[in-house]
Amino acid sequence: MPQLHLTKVAFGCRTIEALEKRVAARSREGEVRVVTRMRPKRADELVGGSIYWIVKHRLVACQQILRLEDRTDGRIDIVCSAELILIPPSPKRAHQGWRYLEEADAPADLEPGAIAGDVMPGSLVKDLARLGLV
Repeated sequence: MPQLHLTKVAFGCRTIEALEKRVAARSREGEVRVVTRMRPKRADELVGGSIYWIVKHRLVACQQILRLEDRTDGRIDIVCSAELILIPPSPKRAHQGWRYLEEADAPADLEPGAIAGDVMPGSLVKDLARLGLV
């Protein structure tokens, strides 16, 4: 069965490095909790999928979704792995909250040994996307 993922804006993060610092600061026992107001209707399909982070209108990284937990204040914790996996930046419009991302539309991880600087700069990706070349 194909995996279901989420996309979410990394609000306040202007760079991948800022997102990495945020994840490291919020990591507890190998997990990071992302709070949301509403339980996703397709919550069961999300476990084992990933949350893809948007920075400056680009998908740049993801984390595996381990489980969803109810909180005492009525909100939901999306519990993710503390490992942030970098992906080749791909254009993605910003949105509020989270959105579903089907497996077929999910970007691939960076090749083993690659670093974020090995991929095209975001401005170039944006220009190529506008021209319909990526």
